[in-house]
Amino acid sequence: MNLIFFYGKPATGKLTVARELTALTGYKLFHNHLTVDLLLPVFDFGSPPFVELREKIWLSVFEQAAKVRLNGMIFTFAPELTVRSNFVDRVIDIVAGAGSRARFVELTCPMDEVYRRIDSQARRQTGKLTSHEVYAQLEAQGVFATSHMPKPDVLVDTSRLQPTEAAAQIMKELRLPKEEI
Repeated sequence: MNLIFFYGKPATGKLTVARELTALTGYKLFHNHLTVDLLLPVFDFGSPPFVELREKIWLSVFEQAAKVRLNGMIFTFAPELTVRSNFVDRVIDIVAGAGSRARFVELTCPMDEVYRRIDSQARRQTGKLTSHEVYAQLEAQGVFATSHMPKPDVLVDTSRLQPTEAAAQIMKELRLPKEEI
């Protein structure tokens, strides 16, 4: 299984670009809010049961996808402090155990663009972080630091490219196969 692991701060375009890459490659898309949205009605964000179950679900999906030998999967992830420090290493081990590897794609954009995007209609509809004030507080606390993430195989500034162009760049740099129709 080819795992394309998108990461970056909120509002850098992870889900938008991942959807475009899915359209190009036919890879399955597993975005992190699927799990977050499943758990939030029952557990508070960051609570011990939330953290435990979120990670179990993420890792279980990777394990099963590797087990059934999916051609490829795209995962979107926003590094933040409630994620255990060994999570990414565990993902890498699972994928490597299936004879493949995770490819890391970091999406970035300038802070003024993050602030422009943060309160978008699309983000509000999906229950994502939409408050400038909350984002600024979390950023000041270092909640979104990506320093513990692996060096990306591809780094994309999404303020400079349209989502389709970003996906095409990622596909080219990672040498991903185009979906055969």
